[in-house]
Amino acid sequence: MISSRREEKFSYAALVLPALVIYLAVMAFPIIFSVLLSLTNYNGGRIFGNPDLKFVGLNSYKFMFTEPTGNFWLSLKNNMLIVGISVFGQIPLGFVLAYILSRKLVRGSGFFQAMIYLPNVISPVIIGILFKSFYFNQNSVYMEIVRFFKPGAEFTLNSHPMVPVLVVMLWMYTGLFMIIFLSNLQRIDTSVIEAAKIDGASEGQILLRIILPALSGVIVTCAILAISGSLKSFDLIYTMTNGGPANQTRVLSLYMYFMAFQGAPNYPLANAISTVMVIISFILIFLTRRVEKIFGGKE
Repeated sequence: MISSRREEKFSYAALVLPALVIYLAVMAFPIIFSVLLSLTNYNGGRIFGNPDLKFVGLNSYKFMFTEPTGNFWLSLKNNMLIVGISVFGQIPLGFVLAYILSRKLVRGSGFFQAMIYLPNVISPVIIGILFKSFYFNQNSVYMEIVRFFKPGAEFTLNSHPMVPVLVVMLWMYTGLFMIIFLSNLQRIDTSVIEAAKIDGASEGQILLRIILPALSGVIVTCAILAISGSLKSFDLIYTMTNGGPANQTRVLSLYMYFMAFQGAPNYPLANAISTVMVIISFILIFLTRRVEKIFGGKE
């Protein structure tokens, strides 16, 4: 009996150990190393003519929060705009589209499903280049449309340069959430909905009393995906605007990239930015789960 328990424990350890080692090597170690590096003055070492490695504490964090140009706060604001359009734009719109398609409220649901999801199979780099030529040019398609209604208009993005980026992100990722909701809507027992109809429930009552409570966990999962994806937005913005004009579309991932790989490297600051990004992500996910516990239903 004792030997069988030992064999059972050994088998559990043997199965878990490879995954644990991979996790520590791929996830835990880089995170810990990044945090430690943000507390030093390391900028390439002697080979790049920089001083020896020293512990400097929270200097990089202090500089990041108090930088005169305010790059961190501008980048954070833009990231929060992306989080907002993702959580309050992509998810609701994706749910509405999924609901319309699942309830067969339009014809050709298969065609619309494919067309709405199509942007997700195209590389964000390609989409960024495409919409860069559509928006950010004196002779772009966007400016031709503007001149049709307002002849003589000149190209400018100084007022709201993030608007085109947010529009593209709304168009690009809504299809992902539509597919997630559509697959989960198909799991709901149709007999429950039919019984509610027989009892006289309207379409709105079915939506509010049956469908939304059943999908509360899915909505939270989508919110977590939207938040994490919004905070690491890089490739689309890099190819579409490169953070311009005048850094007005810069986000935290771009800010981190510029500090680490453009001009004189500032690795401690770049790692400090990445650490703050992780902390913000955890805070937003925690708040999302708290809201779900307070107001959400049970699946």
